[in-house]
Amino acid sequence: MKEENLKRQSFFRLLKYTRKYKIRLFIGLISGFMVGGSLLGGLVWLPNLMFGVDAKKEVSNLVKQELSISDEPKVNLETKTSAISADEEKKEEETLQIRVLTKIANYLDVPVKDKAGNVTWQLFAVSVLAFLLLIAFRATCIYLNRFFMRWVGAKVVADLRNEVFKKLMTQSLRFFGKNDTPQLISKCTNDTAMLQAAIASTIADATRCPIEILACIGSIYIVCSQENDYSLIIILFFILPLSILPILLIARKIRKIYQVAFKKIAIVVARMYETFTNIKLVKSLHNSDSEIKRFEEANDIYFKTIVHGLRIHLLMNPLMEVFALGTILIFFVYAYSQNIELKVIMTLIFSAAAGYEPIKRLAKITTYYQRSMAAADRYFDLLDNDPDVVEKENPIVLKSFEDKIQFKNVNFSYVENKQILNDISFEIKKGDIVAFVGATGSGKSTIANLIARFYDTNSGTITIDGHDIKDLQINSLRDLIGIVSQESLMFNESIKYNIAYGQDSATYAEIEEAAKKAKAHEFIVDSKHGGYDSVVGEKGNKLSGGEKQRIAIARAILKNPPILILDEATSALDTITERLVQEALNGVMEDRTVFAIAHRLSTIKHADKIIVLDNGNIVEQGTHDELLAMNGRYKILHDTKFD
Repeated sequence: MKEENLKRQSFFRLLKYTRKYKIRLFIGLISGFMVGGSLLGGLVWLPNLMFGVDAKKEVSNLVKQELSISDEPKVNLETKTSAISADEEKKEEETLQIRVLTKIANYLDVPVKDKAGNVTWQLFAVSVLAFLLLIAFRATCIYLNRFFMRWVGAKVVADLRNEVFKKLMTQSLRFFGKNDTPQLISKCTNDTAMLQAAIASTIADATRCPIEILACIGSIYIVCSQENDYSLIIILFFILPLSILPILLIARKIRKIYQVAFKKIAIVVARMYETFTNIKLVKSLHNSDSEIKRFEEANDIYFKTIVHGLRIHLLMNPLMEVFALGTILIFFVYAYSQNIELKVIMTLIFSAAAGYEPIKRLAKITTYYQRSMAAADRYFDLLDNDPDVVEKENPIVLKSFEDKIQFKNVNFSYVENKQILNDISFEIKKGDIVAFVGATGSGKSTIANLIARFYDTNSGTITIDGHDIKDLQINSLRDLIGIVSQESLMFNESIKYNIAYGQDSATYAEIEEAAKKAKAHEFIVDSKHGGYDSVVGEKGNKLSGGEKQRIAIARAILKNPPILILDEATSALDTITERLVQEALNGVMEDRTVFAIAHRLSTIKHADKIIVLDNGNIVEQGTHDELLAMNGRYKILHDTKFD
């Protein structure tokens, strides 16, 4: 029940995002009210057009009355009307449109009737022009209403995308490890796209349709009051809810269906993402047909879910047609049975027809609303995920590293009941080069991740210069750390962009110097790559593994951090290139604290301290020579040419 209440809050949470754009929202709302007002005015003015149908008869009767009193002085139409006897008051009321138009004609100085006693074309043209002006005014208001409301809707969705992306950027690596990337992409794109399609396209109608419906009901009420017969309005209110019944019956199911549909399209995206990112493996094993079959199966499941939703969605329109037209027919049968005049019936027809369209649009809005709320539920579920790594209030800004890094009784696990580090304790002084060795899964990279606070420890503390890293500003901590990992990550941008990533103020000369130190300059400027402005391709697929690794090293060199983490940084290099890069790294590592994680012992033999890990435990530590003398785990790794 509590979860369901949270779901219902999605709509109101969306509304809060419109507050920043209240001026545009206000203009859109006022325009929507004016649409309804102009519609009411047009429907009320409609009898003035119908006046032309019966005008000849009515005006001729007035002319005859005037001619029958030949000895009376000439008087205008209003004076004559005031002289009509009480017995003819009802007939005089029927000429209300004539009197209104007569006043307009007198004001514009145009004749009321021609020689034959008919209404003049000028007066009828004035009536048509007035109606046309109302229609033009209504069209302008509709434009303003739709533009400003859709602008607000589109802007709100843009803000939602920005907010969810910003929230994802605050999440820890643990979060991304637990959530599939395609699912996250689907929520950020497909779900927000559905919000945009629903909110931006229907928010205008949602504010305007109720006003238009009230305007139509108001015009019918005015007609009923003029006829002094309120039974019509009573019948209308009694049978009108029947036309809304399909909305209430169907709309509930739509939200649940589209919640399922959003999950299915995320699976389709996942299939594409996994196949494309592993395309080399797929091709090498001739498994394209199998991947096509998997994708088609996922896509077919999504298709069937969408069709199920469409079946229910599209059922709403014909049901609306039957209920609404049935309502109108019953309404008019009653009107006909009461011998209501043609102009009154026509006014009722136009009012009912005009009212049916906003009711129909309101039904569509209800459908889109349920679809958008299904997307909003998923969106806010993602947005409400609190990050695992949280920066404390008023954190310490660490501007430099001066003393030492300490691990004190650190325990850590990525998932429950699967411990990665067990009671790890060690100390590293500034300027030390410390190497971590051990079999895969022993916890080497985990220690590096904890230093940069990509994850928080389960227990124990990590301190830098005596400060618990949980008390530090995260940005200031990571500003002190440079990382070169085994997987050289690249953006589909230029080489220059990838080297200077995170260092926006770096000059071209500084970028080039960093590349030279990383032994990357020569291959960057050769004819094959075309210089620093050449694009590396998705994940750097235009570069070899060694080239990508050297660009990553150049990136770390450009950052020039006091703490350097080398997570198997030379693993992708051949022997010759490794020697060149190692020489460069030896120069870069001077006066820095270095965490070196490597399989190749040749890269760590000269470390100040080597820590040997086994199943998350420190089993040995010391220099290369000291560890060999222990004749223990490190000696075994050394003798088996550990790589």
